[in-house]
Amino acid sequence: MKRKTLFFVAGLLTLFLFYNFGFASPDAAQAASIGITKGSWLSIVPPLVAIGIALIFRQVLFALFLGIWCGAFLAGDLSFGGVFTSFFTALDGYIVPATADTSHMSIIIFTILIGGMVGIITDNGGTRGVIERITSFVRTKVHGQLMTSLMGFVVFFDDYANTMVVGNTMRPLTDKLRISRAKLAYLVDATAAPVATIALVSTWIGAMVGFIADAESKMPNFNESAYAVFLNSLPYNFYAFFTILFVILIAWSGRDFATMLTARINLYKAKHNPKLDTYNLWKDKIEDDEETKKVSHWSNAAIPILMLIGGTVAGLFITGTGDSIQSIIETADSYKALLWGSLISIAAAIVMTLARNLLEVEEMLEGMMEGMHTMFDGLLILVLAWALSAITVELGTADYLMNVFGETLNAYWLPAIVLLLSALTAFATGSSWGTMGILMPLVVPLAWEIGNNTGLPYDITAEIIYASVSSVLAGSVWGDHCSPISDTTILSSIATQCDHVEHVNTQLPYAMIVGVISILSMIGMLVVGIPWWIIYPLGVAIIVGIIFKFGKIPNPEEYTPEGKEAASTTLD
Repeated sequence: MKRKTLFFVAGLLTLFLFYNFGFASPDAAQAASIGITKGSWLSIVPPLVAIGIALIFRQVLFALFLGIWCGAFLAGDLSFGGVFTSFFTALDGYIVPATADTSHMSIIIFTILIGGMVGIITDNGGTRGVIERITSFVRTKVHGQLMTSLMGFVVFFDDYANTMVVGNTMRPLTDKLRISRAKLAYLVDATAAPVATIALVSTWIGAMVGFIADAESKMPNFNESAYAVFLNSLPYNFYAFFTILFVILIAWSGRDFATMLTARINLYKAKHNPKLDTYNLWKDKIEDDEETKKVSHWSNAAIPILMLIGGTVAGLFITGTGDSIQSIIETADSYKALLWGSLISIAAAIVMTLARNLLEVEEMLEGMMEGMHTMFDGLLILVLAWALSAITVELGTADYLMNVFGETLNAYWLPAIVLLLSALTAFATGSSWGTMGILMPLVVPLAWEIGNNTGLPYDITAEIIYASVSSVLAGSVWGDHCSPISDTTILSSIATQCDHVEHVNTQLPYAMIVGVISILSMIGMLVVGIPWWIIYPLGVAIIVGIIFKFGKIPNPEEYTPEGKEAASTTLD
């Protein structure tokens, strides 16, 4: 595997050198002397390098750094010396600024504080108290998966908070129920952004309304409010609704297929093969191991978690202004609210632990630091992903994708094409909000102009605008779910302590199925003219059919040495 990695990197460097020393066209040679042309086909090379290496070689940090190095080279001096100078530019020109960004640093501190809070409530026994409380209602894998899915609706106001709260809270329970970390990561990731995108009040909607308002400023004679446009776009957000349905059905049915089924089977095999026990879920028979750990009242964990949720919501209302809840959310500083919520939660955990004499000060601090430490690996990935996203903006990756698909845009086909384009952009850049910020000001005025120029009635043009708005939003989430360099996907891996590449590989088939159904639904509704009240039941039927046709419920006993021997005897 290491040799393959070295050959792959050597091949990339060779291509760069060929490009520089005359093996490219005259136009390329000219570009080499003046710097890379923004928005060219080369702008998609850095994210493709990062994504390819991450998926093939399962080396995420190495893959991301190579993508950043590649982008720094393409954005800088295309010369032999540029190969070496861009190595240092990758660090001081992109990685450090990505870390220094105020909003990014807010997410880093927010994540570390939550990690510290989780470490404290784990060591003081509160987390196990919550698990014991929930266990009275949750006794099977199906119950555990459904509980995890439904908790995603509780923290609806922000996908980051949703991911960190649900992932960290449910992980001990799902471990006890022998639900794979990959499945937990999927349940958490797939109910975070989709729920936030259809909630009438959320940080996503605040950003979304801002993007729509910016787009409307370029649309003369269009007077509908941005929030009204968002509300009217909800029926066209097929990806969000179908993803939520898919998650609930896959949890309720107890079935899995493709790479998720493989991860589940490997978990069963790991009981008798320690090499496969990546997450130590079978170590010393986890039930016996848990008995040696501290167990305290469930409120020792529940109150800090509720303080996190309540503090964040309060922060949104304090920092926002307006006469309605939505207007407050639109103007709120979500990063500041998240910081306040996480600070209040860790303070509550500390006070309760010391006031109730659950731990000594040294023990509490040790638990807090251990909790913070679990977040560091994922945060490194997150910082590199932000740096790579900045490079894609500088190189004009989204502009290139828009130009490639621009000539094929058609009024009735526009939303479906925009959905695919938005997904590709989010996949390549790893940023759903970045994708929305780039495409919304382009797509919405384009839909308005196409409708006016082709003489479509106002109501038809408005319908295309609503569908296009949802296409940008849904495509951003779809591409985000599939991308290994997405910040929300990385946070899901952090919160559930799941191997990041495993999370991407196991989530990808499920996300692709829902994404394809969403595109077909958009085409059916706008191009073919099928009413929504037929589209949605048809989509539900397809999802149910796929899950029950291809999904399986593996029997753990089949993967024991005795089960294998019995199967072999049967075959003989």
